[in-house]
Amino acid sequence: MNTELCTRIEGAARNMRRNMLEMTLHAGPNGAHIGGSLSSADIVAALYCGILDREGRGDHFVLSKGHCAMVQYAALCEIGAISKEELMTFEDNGGMFPAHQVMNDAIGIELSSGSLGLGLGFGIGLALADKKKGTKARTFVLLGNGECNEGSVWEAVMQAPKLKLDNLTAIVDSNHLQLDGGPEQIVPQANIAESFRSFGWEAVEINGHDIGAIYEALSERKEDGRPRMVVADTVKGKGVSFMENQVKYHHAGLTQAQYEQAVEELSHD
Repeated sequence: MNTELCTRIEGAARNMRRNMLEMTLHAGPNGAHIGGSLSSADIVAALYCGILDREGRGDHFVLSKGHCAMVQYAALCEIGAISKEELMTFEDNGGMFPAHQVMNDAIGIELSSGSLGLGLGFGIGLALADKKKGTKARTFVLLGNGECNEGSVWEAVMQAPKLKLDNLTAIVDSNHLQLDGGPEQIVPQANIAESFRSFGWEAVEINGHDIGAIYEALSERKEDGRPRMVVADTVKGKGVSFMENQVKYHHAGLTQAQYEQAVEELSHD
């Protein structure tokens, strides 16, 4: 990728992180799913600012880890699909931007979320429809590592290779924490990339905060009938020292002092 595009994506990810901190502060005592939103910011920034529909293909993005809806909202703001004023109505009663996203075709939210484990199956439907229509559109689905405990994820994993959906790319935001702790404490997972390969996926492992590696992994498509799985090694709470690798920031609020510290840290990263 060229330097200009890399700089643009890095800047977008930084802006998204700042906005998500402000959204969390705005949410008040209710708090927000800030940890996993920060861990996935680089991935989502690369998608929205470098990959999605860059050739007018009609691409799809499905946020399966829907509790981190704020990262999609922040990306939509970054590309001008919604305003900053609209973004800062996050979690307002009766507002458009609740903690879990609600389908809104007008701004590009394709899936309503709440229960985890639904997005990959939904993405298979989108990818299969595009295959049948003969379009060049690609479908990207973002999953969480804790979400991969859901049986519905593995039903979808088994189905996609059978349907030869090489227009489908899934990403696991593997930040090594979930609501109640680390995966090894909750439901131990074997090598997740090897698990996907065993079902017929092409699987690659990357640093989920390396913009170049993310861009390369998401840009590539091999038209060989295999769906593609990108396992992105990330840090929960990325960019804020007191949040990084802390399970309590799976969902939490911020004081004004914490917010100011976090923004200051981001300004020097």
